[in-house]
Amino acid sequence: MKGRKAIILALALVLMAGTAGLLGQLRAHQRLGRPGVKTSPLSGSGIKLQVDLPERVLDYKSQAVETDKVALNILPPDTSFGQRRYTAPDGFVTAINVVLMGTDRTSMHKPEICLGGSGFSIDQGASKEERVRIDRPRPYDLLVMKLVTTKEIEANGQRTTLRGIYAYWFVAEDCCTAQHWQRMWWTMEHMMRTGVLQRWAYISCFSICAPGQEEAAFDRMKKFLAAAVPQFQLFPPPEDPAVAARP
Repeated sequence: MKGRKAIILALALVLMAGTAGLLGQLRAHQRLGRPGVKTSPLSGSGIKLQVDLPERVLDYKSQAVETDKVALNILPPDTSFGQRRYTAPDGFVTAINVVLMGTDRTSMHKPEICLGGSGFSIDQGASKEERVRIDRPRPYDLLVMKLVTTKEIEANGQRTTLRGIYAYWFVAEDCCTAQHWQRMWWTMEHMMRTGVLQRWAYISCFSICAPGQEEAAFDRMKKFLAAAVPQFQLFPPPEDPAVAARP
């Protein structure tokens, strides 16, 4: 029995060593794919880019938002960003944030980590995958993960409850998904098959509303995204019949 266990352990170690060697070889020869979002070069920054978000969407006005210093310090130095805050004439506010990875895949992380750090707790029962209808460059359904969140704040000596609607998805040059695990699987499969490391962008859209207004807020976000996404997202290309399928 001890001999059999020793053989199994030895085989496991060989497989682990072989896998590590293969991954190391792949990393040494990998090429970085193109982004699935519009970008422009940043002077003197090498691989780092500026993600170009539209200034005008429908009747919303916008302003660029500087990247949080904590994110700049924590995420890899080749991570690229884009962030704008949009305000409708009636005061409704929504923000788009894009994190674009470079050669270091640790730029991508579970979105729940960001929300927890900002003091919002996630209502798991009200959170689910949703479809956002996009008409350009041709009709398709963009799959997003919708998280409904809660935060308690104190204003003028009174406790107030805020609800946050956070929709996110991931996009690369040739595919799009709302699932973190799916993105990780496609990354590994694509790199082993082609030697190309997909350059994923993590895109989020966030709005705050009063309790009971969650559905109304998300409906407004969907209309906003339907107009905004074609202005900065490059997938799917106009000539590609696949919408959000694996490469």
